[in-house]
Amino acid sequence: MNILILGGGGREHALAWAIAQNPKCDQLFCAPGNAGIAQVADCVDMNPEDGDAVVEFCADESISFVVVGPEAPLVAGIADTLRSAGILTFGPSAAAAQLEASKNFTKEICDACGADTAAYAYFTDIHAAKEYVREQGAPIVIKADGLAAGKGVVVAMDIKTALDALDDMFGGAFGAGGGAEVVIEEFMEGEEASFFVLSDGVNVLPIGTAQDHKRAFDGDKGPNTGGMGAYSPPPVMTDEITQKALDETIKPTIAEMARRGTPFQGVLFAGFMIKDGRPRLVEYNVRFGDPESQVIMMRLGAQVLDALLACAEGTLDEARINWAEDHAICVVYAADGYPGSYEKGTEIDGLEGLDDNPKLQVLHAGTKIENGKILATGGRVLGITARGDSLKQAHDCAYAAIEKINWPEGFYRKDIGWRAL
Repeated sequence: MNILILGGGGREHALAWAIAQNPKCDQLFCAPGNAGIAQVADCVDMNPEDGDAVVEFCADESISFVVVGPEAPLVAGIADTLRSAGILTFGPSAAAAQLEASKNFTKEICDACGADTAAYAYFTDIHAAKEYVREQGAPIVIKADGLAAGKGVVVAMDIKTALDALDDMFGGAFGAGGGAEVVIEEFMEGEEASFFVLSDGVNVLPIGTAQDHKRAFDGDKGPNTGGMGAYSPPPVMTDEITQKALDETIKPTIAEMARRGTPFQGVLFAGFMIKDGRPRLVEYNVRFGDPESQVIMMRLGAQVLDALLACAEGTLDEARINWAEDHAICVVYAADGYPGSYEKGTEIDGLEGLDDNPKLQVLHAGTKIENGKILATGGRVLGITARGDSLKQAHDCAYAAIEKINWPEGFYRKDIGWRAL
């Protein structure tokens, strides 16, 4: 079958790498892709949010299956457009994608199905929001009710930070979709980890757990980023806690979505705060994480395509995941200055031959090829991803590889996986 992946980051490279290994995949396309994805797929200069263009491309290239990577096209309704055109698609409808697009919507779903999450209040008026913050005190969590490019969350350890965050959000700091409405949450203590579950609208299939590192620098210091690395599986997500999260939060959410006539079909990427054996929902995302997907795909390999197809076809009750007793780690190589301003167009050398190791992949997040050279185009640029029989083995493999890369304008954390190691 001919398959199209929409997106062009590290998540999509991980998906492309795994899908390309499956014998069911005849020809693989990715729009827009990147320099790394170009090694395993044909990259197409096309906007993933342009439904008409995507449908036309699918007709021209006899595409049998579309996998949507990022959240923005899903929220914009690309999955609805593709399904209306009769194209088998992996990814939720725009209505179901509200689980990521609206934090207030998610809270309403949690209330309706009894899912364990932080206490909250929802505001469209800044004065009422500030009064609530003063009443509740700090620490407290302020969230812009929109996508906000993953940046619309402020964990305020004092009242002033919380009030400043409200000024920013109501002032439009996170865009029109992110600033007019705010959810204020109870601060939850514990250790955070991610749980990935496929759903075809009725059935669910867990496909792995991971833990990422949000802070820019070693020792979990510095500003929050989109993620400087990840590993799988995290020790904190024990079998007991994973089952509890599945039974008490994930399954009730899927059932409530179906009850409302907006069944969820795709991957539910759930963040949980874990303390004293109790997993409490932090948030839902409606697509694979980045850099979490890199370690999940590294462990799953070619069987990912079979699982995604079963999800899209509504046969997830028949699907199975075969887990090896292995571990994976991803170390993100980012541009100096990230998550602030950084230089683009710098050259990266030393990548040749690194992927010859079957237990290592250099997954590209922000790159392009120009005159035969690999150039950095984003903040998070590469994800050096390795697997091993132990996390230490995977860790040593990834860091040995990253030392061979010559990119003076980049930086990476030296302590990915420290909690488990």
